[in-house]
Amino acid sequence: MKKWVMNKYVSKIVENKWSQELFILLISFVLFTLNDWILIHNWRSLFTGFCYFLLLYIHAQINRAFLLPILLKKQQPLLYILASIGLLGFFTIITYHSVTLWIYKNCFLYKSIAQKSYTYQAGTLMIALICIVSISLIFKFYRNSKREDNEKLLSKNAQLSSLKEQLNPHFLFNTFNTLYGISLKYPERVPDLIMHTSQLMRYQLECSDTSTVVLEQEIEFLKSYVELEKERVGYRCDISFTSSIDHPNAYKIAPMMLIVFVENAFKHGTASAEKCFVNITIDVKEGQLSFVVKNSIPKKKRKIDSTKIGLKNTLKRLSLIYHNHHTIKITEEDEFLVNLHINLTTKQNDN
Repeated sequence: MKKWVMNKYVSKIVENKWSQELFILLISFVLFTLNDWILIHNWRSLFTGFCYFLLLYIHAQINRAFLLPILLKKQQPLLYILASIGLLGFFTIITYHSVTLWIYKNCFLYKSIAQKSYTYQAGTLMIALICIVSISLIFKFYRNSKREDNEKLLSKNAQLSSLKEQLNPHFLFNTFNTLYGISLKYPERVPDLIMHTSQLMRYQLECSDTSTVVLEQEIEFLKSYVELEKERVGYRCDISFTSSIDHPNAYKIAPMMLIVFVENAFKHGTASAEKCFVNITIDVKEGQLSFVVKNSIPKKKRKIDSTKIGLKNTLKRLSLIYHNHHTIKITEEDEFLVNLHINLTTKQNDN
């Protein structure tokens, strides 16, 4: 817990722009004086050395703040090079006169006569420029990367929320269609079925604000829906539902992820009065979920009103939540087959 709090605190400091500027100033000064600490004898020597460093730092910051955007934003490299040469020449003159008239007389930095030259000061300014600008660009890249990650996460959450909001009415619509079909032939069963349906609605409501549910809860929800469909078409349709989990209560799944495939199996597989079937199998071994739905294809198809929004949204949710950790294959030959595999051991939204 302490480590997490410390990492969070450090992360906030690193992401703060002014904290980064202070860090750049301090780390570049430390690097600048790293080999000469032993030569610092008093505060005056340290102060004059820091003043020399400030000249280098100001030159680098002016280049970074006013000239570098010419290269990065306006994409005019020639103008940037000419402006940088001009700025370098101006600061070389200032630095040369500063060191010869004051700094080298009171500072630990003076070691040889070669330092009292325009070439040496220009080279020092260039090295300081490269070091300071490089560090600042690294921090800028970090800030931009962090911001893009946050924007992607917010966008993904917004998409998921929108898809769930669309999916809930879709499920209600199909459920009420099922109740209507039962009420036409068995009106005496309707009160009990409404109570049964209310339990499905309760689950849907309870899981609407959660990102995951225990897998057994989702399976029980599917079973309840299948039982409801059995009341409607069980007399003329062969319906089977089997599930197997190697470690009970060990896995979680995004809620309402599988229901659409079951709904569609009953909606399209039982559309005609002829003999039909719906087979649903769920098997979980070592965190690998295998979900298979098979349903018959009526020989005499009748037109079914369908926007396919439920299937489209579910496929989008699979892509957003499980990304590369799932595979799905939907085929239609002698029978309609949905074969879905999900790795439940990976964290959701892990790309």
